[in-house]
Amino acid sequence: MYSAPRGVPDILPEDQVYWHYVGQKAAHICQLYGYERIDLPVFEDTRVFVKGTGDTTDIVQKEMYTFEDRGGNSVTLKPEGTPSVCRAYLEHGMQNLPQPVKLFYISPIFRYDRPQAGRYRQHYQFGCEAIGEADAFLDAEVIDMAWRFMKSLGLRKILLYINSIGCPQCRPDYLGKLRSYYKGHVNDLCPDCKIRLEKNVLRLLDCKQPGCQKIVAAAPRNVDYLCPDCTEHFAKLKEYLKMLDIPFEVNSYLVRGLDYYTRTVFEIQSEEEKAQNALGGGGRYDGLIETLGGKPTPGIGFALGIDRIILNLKKEAVDVPPIPAPQVFIASLGEPARNEAMKLAAALRQKGIGVISATSAKSLKAQLRQANNLKISKTVIIGDDEVKAGTAVLRDMFTSQQSTVKLSELPKLLK
Repeated sequence: MYSAPRGVPDILPEDQVYWHYVGQKAAHICQLYGYERIDLPVFEDTRVFVKGTGDTTDIVQKEMYTFEDRGGNSVTLKPEGTPSVCRAYLEHGMQNLPQPVKLFYISPIFRYDRPQAGRYRQHYQFGCEAIGEADAFLDAEVIDMAWRFMKSLGLRKILLYINSIGCPQCRPDYLGKLRSYYKGHVNDLCPDCKIRLEKNVLRLLDCKQPGCQKIVAAAPRNVDYLCPDCTEHFAKLKEYLKMLDIPFEVNSYLVRGLDYYTRTVFEIQSEEEKAQNALGGGGRYDGLIETLGGKPTPGIGFALGIDRIILNLKKEAVDVPPIPAPQVFIASLGEPARNEAMKLAAALRQKGIGVISATSAKSLKAQLRQANNLKISKTVIIGDDEVKAGTAVLRDMFTSQQSTVKLSELPKLLK
């Protein structure tokens, strides 16, 4: 037998209720905050991610699905959404629109990683990007949007962490202090962190290895080396979040795993999950548009993992409303009745009424059993006598009461 590739799960019908629920909530929150949907290609020119995400990140170094197409071009399955949105912003001249441009997407994301619960090689993200404004007011609004979305889903056991990682003016001084500190612990670092010490020292703070986490705990804090502008920006952000009554904690070692972040970074975590507790996060990327060939343009956004959100909805036993299903079943006996049933089903569907019809010549008992198994409330029964009389039997499947009605009156009656 064939099976799905490792780390690429099927989303079965019984789980679709969660995906429908999250998708509806995402679209609603975006409408409230003025974000418009953008759908992005599944794959991009590899350079979009090498330059945008950063060639020293784990994503680019270890996790991208990159291949050469038949034209000899290097393309990559999208490992994250932000560089793609920024590429589209530039390609389609969105810098000429009123700023900030606010866009959202729901998209599959591909990363080659060790699969485990909540961490798949193909997973899905709900992401939002606001491009063209540098004010901390927008940072607070974006964080507010992510937080309100999570709360609107019914998730209660979540935490918000924020930090500022500075800007190109103040970060070099901090990186020098960080490098000096870590050189005193080089023998205790994991193999990956020994490489990061030489190539991208800020990524050392993002390591999840227990031995490296102990070293992180005493490392210099970025917030102690911020320039006056970054200090003021971070102070305003915290002030705005307090005004919005959003609980948060400053995590001085939160950096996120992407090279393009500047100033604000944030993460929403589950209180219960240990190994995969990050439900999503984001931050400011004021240099990314320029890196991809545009003029200096500030931006901020977030991406939330839908798979992990659904995992937590189940763990918290959130009551998710069902997807509306057909509530009418048509049972028929005999060929003339089946023909009449087909015409009736079409007429009901044209009125917006969901219908399931028996599709084979089963006994009436078997058809009623099928309706019961589908938890359908009303069954229309048509036999040869009903066809001749232009009537049908309408049966309430919950009370077993039934009555004879005219076929012509059924659409209005059932509506």
